[in-house]
Amino acid sequence: MAGDRSQPRQASGMEASLALSVTAVMARAQESGLTRGKASRISGRVAPELIERAKARTGLHSDTALIEFALANIAIEDGFADVFRTLRASVDPELDLNF
Repeated sequence: MAGDRSQPRQASGMEASLALSVTAVMARAQESGLTRGKASRISGRVAPELIERAKARTGLHSDTALIEFALANIAIEDGFADVFRTLRASVDPELDLNF
């Protein structure tokens, strides 16, 4: 939808990858029902530079979309990084990985 400030803008390279991540996170949040019934309001004071950089990195234009993405990103965190760290060096050294 042209002019939709809740969708990431088109980008290239690493920015395109992050834009896909934003889209994937928001799709997963929507599928999980986390974006239904927008009745809550949130406010706070943050540094303008933080907002500008976050918008630039995500490609999002509105404060609402940025906050929604940030909250969704935390809410749907799957713990992969923690599990990955826990498994570090746990592969049997005798295992043939065909390298």
